[in-house]
Amino acid sequence: MKLSEYNNLVELHADGIYRFALKHLKNEMDAQDIVQNTYLKTWEKHETIEVSKGKSYLFTVAINLIRNFVTYEKRFTSEELANQHTYNESSSQFDLKEILDNALEQLPEIQKSVILLRDYEGYNYEEIGKITNLSESQVKVYIFRARKTLQGILKDQSLVV
Repeated sequence: MKLSEYNNLVELHADGIYRFALKHLKNEMDAQDIVQNTYLKTWEKHETIEVSKGKSYLFTVAINLIRNFVTYEKRFTSEELANQHTYNESSSQFDLKEILDNALEQLPEIQKSVILLRDYEGYNYEEIGKITNLSESQVKVYIFRARKTLQGILKDQSLVV
């Protein structure tokens, strides 16, 4: 990949990677760090990356960085900070976006990733499989399970029929 192609890739996909990271991390600065580190790691390997696979490569790097970050945070964050993100029913009862974000937070990391890649970023099953190192059938199973879990969570909240 040439410098101009790399710059084009950065311009085209920075927002998508940022949104993806922000959905996972719920912190703007951490999401910005993920985006920056994604592009840094991509630049380090830019000579070996095919331009046609650039977007998938970026999301693969981003998802790995997010997983590492989440693992690190779980190890070193106190319970008090972790409980900061719990759902407060009385203050947010009618905010659908917040309800959906809360429901996503309750999913296991891999299910959350495949749902975000499929429903928020618009990847097909094959592309998601390449990004997450899963088979296409595994991706379908994780998406199915995630949607069933989300459905149960949303029904419990009696706001979405």
